[in-house]
Amino acid sequence: MSITVTAKGQVTIPKPVRDLLGIVPGSKVEFRRAADGRVVLAPIETKQPVSRFAKLRGHAGEGLNTDAIMALTRGEA
Repeated sequence: MSITVTAKGQVTIPKPVRDLLGIVPGSKVEFRRAADGRVVLAPIETKQPVSRFAKLRGHAGEGLNTDAIMALTRGEA
């Protein structure tokens, strides 16, 4: 598979290669020089820090049905 380098030195990574390496928009990649002189493209593994809000994310339970909510708003509870 061959690609063309633009005047700015940019290339488009072919989709089969992106799929193989798991490269998606926003991914970081690096170019490494192998011992035999080849240049290797590799994704950089980055783990996103867990946000303080993600730790709180969850489900509070079943909740109230419509009749219970209406009773609360009417002061019947």
